[in-house]
Amino acid sequence: MSSSDTKHRTITRDGHTVACSVHGDSSGAPVVVLHGGPGSGSQPGALRLFDLTRFRVVMVDQRGTGASKPRGSLRHNDTHRLIRDLEAIRVQLGIARWGVVGGSWGAALALAYAGTCPASVSGVVLRGLFLTSGREVRRLFVTSSVRAPLAWRRLMHAANCERASSLSAACMHSMQSRTRGRADAVAAAWRSYENAILTHSSTTRRQTVTKRDNATTAKYRIQAHYLAHGCWLGERRLMALAKHAAASGVAIHAVHGSRDPVCPPDNLHRLMRAVPAVHGRFVDAGHLASDPRLKEALVAAINDVFDTRECRQD
Repeated sequence: MSSSDTKHRTITRDGHTVACSVHGDSSGAPVVVLHGGPGSGSQPGALRLFDLTRFRVVMVDQRGTGASKPRGSLRHNDTHRLIRDLEAIRVQLGIARWGVVGGSWGAALALAYAGTCPASVSGVVLRGLFLTSGREVRRLFVTSSVRAPLAWRRLMHAANCERASSLSAACMHSMQSRTRGRADAVAAAWRSYENAILTHSSTTRRQTVTKRDNATTAKYRIQAHYLAHGCWLGERRLMALAKHAAASGVAIHAVHGSRDPVCPPDNLHRLMRAVPAVHGRFVDAGHLASDPRLKEALVAAINDVFDTRECRQD
């Protein structure tokens, strides 16, 4: 029976309550959406990518994020457990196979999940792929500083860091600090820096440090935790999982902004060289799915990969 109502479900595993919501047609093609960050939580705007009369869309708040509890918790929080959570949710919802859509960190998690559980996945659509490499982390904290020098200097100050090459380590250490004020300050400055990079704001007027709050601190605590551990993946491992997914018959489509300031466009080139079966498309856009051109390309890829006539649940 079709329904446009949103349903909320949770599962509890080793101290974590993982929240998800289900949207759209109850008999539509099932698709799970994986948010970025790590630590960002589900974004309602992602639903605009789907025709909810034809899709059953599952939004999952990964461990410690969004409505999942305990918020910001690092205990038993790693990529392997996120994959197990996805499988548990799929089984709980009675879904045999579902499509996977992920952006940024969510794109990396999508590939890792599809490579680990290919029989559960009908196809994958990626946006702004993050390869979980140290090279990308250095680019974010060092190279990208030229896009937002004032916000970057404020982050350096908040993290009590004097050398650019040490900034990522300083931020990750600060987010583990038992001194709450320090973690709050670094989280607020980190968010301002990321926002400034994404908007390429070079003026002092638009680079003020955003207000400190519990949600921001929780997000960057998780992000620091994952980045400090290479997201328990790394580029080589992620490529191997992508190859396994493709070899198992999982269709992989990816769109990437040619002006992406966070995840370099070369990431998609690297994936396409390693896994020739990947269907990649570059769009004159940045990183965010809210960019009209990137959104249009994503919608086209979703409709192409997930044929709702064939994927509807019994």
